[in-house]
Amino acid sequence: MRIIDVREITQPIASPIRNAYIDFSKMTTSLVAVVTDVVRDGRRVVGYGFNSNGRYGQGGLIRERFRDRILEAPPESLIDDSGSNLDPHKIWATMMKNEKPGGHGERSVAVGTLDMAIWDATAKIAGKPLFRLLAERTGLEANPRVFVYAAGGYYYPGKDDSALRAEMRSYLDRGYNVVKMKIGGASIAEDQRRIEAVLSEIGSQAQLAVDANGRFDLETAIAYAKMLRDYPLFWYEEAGDPLDYSLQAALSEFYPGPMATGENLFSHQDARNLLRHGGMRPDRDWLQFDCALAYGLVEYLRTLDVLAQFGWSPSRCIPHGGHQMSLNIAAGLGLGGNESYPDLFQPYGGFPDSVRVENGHIVMPELPGIGFEGKSDLITVMRDLAE
Repeated sequence: MRIIDVREITQPIASPIRNAYIDFSKMTTSLVAVVTDVVRDGRRVVGYGFNSNGRYGQGGLIRERFRDRILEAPPESLIDDSGSNLDPHKIWATMMKNEKPGGHGERSVAVGTLDMAIWDATAKIAGKPLFRLLAERTGLEANPRVFVYAAGGYYYPGKDDSALRAEMRSYLDRGYNVVKMKIGGASIAEDQRRIEAVLSEIGSQAQLAVDANGRFDLETAIAYAKMLRDYPLFWYEEAGDPLDYSLQAALSEFYPGPMATGENLFSHQDARNLLRHGGMRPDRDWLQFDCALAYGLVEYLRTLDVLAQFGWSPSRCIPHGGHQMSLNIAAGLGLGGNESYPDLFQPYGGFPDSVRVENGHIVMPELPGIGFEGKSDLITVMRDLAE
C-alpha cells in the first residue's frame, strides 16, 4: 500500500460579492488528489480535498514543499500499525518536517487541503463514511443528523433590501431555520435597516446571525453591539481582528447575546489563546475553527483537546467553510453543526445530491470517504484531475 501521486490544480471560485473586508472577484481554491495504489470495487482509491473560501489556492506551497515530502517518504512510514490503511497522523508529521513552529501563514491552508484528501482516502480504504470512522476511532457515537445554517447576505452591486429579503426567503423555502448576513460593509444605519428588513421577512420562522468579518475597531464593535443587542440574533460574529483577543473580551461586556469567532485562527495554540484571553463564554458563544484552513483534521483533534481542557463542549463548535469535511467531523465528533453556502462557491459548497435540509438539519448519506462521490458536479471536476 502506498501513495503514488499527489496532484493539485488551482481553480477560480470568483464572484462579484463582497463582505466587510474583501471582495471575491479574484478568489481561487486548490483542488488536490492523493492517488493510492489501492483498489476498491474495481476503482483506484483517490482521496480529494480543497481549501475553504476566503483563502486563496495554495498550489505553490503544495508543489514546492508538502507534495514532495509525502512522495519521497518511505511508503511504510505512512501506513498505520496494522499495515492495512494510511495513517493521517504519520502523513501529517511527514508534511510538517523542517517547519518551524508559529507564524502559520498560508502553510496551514496548504496542509489542511492535503489533510482533507488523506482522510478521504483513508475512509475509502476502510470502506466507511468518514464520520463513522471518526466515531469508531474516538469511541463516540456517530450522529448522522447535523444542524446546518445558510450563509449569505453578502453585499452585491445593485442588491437592495428587497433582493436581500428574497435571498433569505429562499433559504427558508429550502428548509433552513438559521440564516446569516454580512454587516460592516456599510454604515451602521444602513446595516440596521438591512437587518430589520431581514428580520421582518423571516419573522418567527428562523433566526438571524450577523457577520462583520473582523472589520471593526473596538469603538465600532461596541457601537454595533449596542445596536444589535436589541434584536434576537443567533450570534454576532467576528467583530474585530481575529487575533485581537482583548477586543473580543471587552465586547462581551456590551453584548450579552451569543458571539462567534475562530474561522481565522489556524492552530490549537491560537484556539488556546482565544479561550485564555478572548472572554469567550462556553454557555452561549460559538467557535468556528475550520479544519480546511487550519492544518486539517489532525490539528482539529488537538484543538478539541484544548477545548476540553478549558471546559468547552465540542457542541459549541460550528465550523466555517460550508464543506463536507466539516460535516463529517460534526457527525462523527459531536460538533454543534456546520455552515452551508446554498448558492455560492460551487461546486465546492453544498451537499450530496440526495441530501435535503429539513428543519435546519441534514442527514449524512452512507457514502465511503467524505462523500464527494454523491455530489455529481463536484466529483466530475475531481475525477478530471486524477481519474
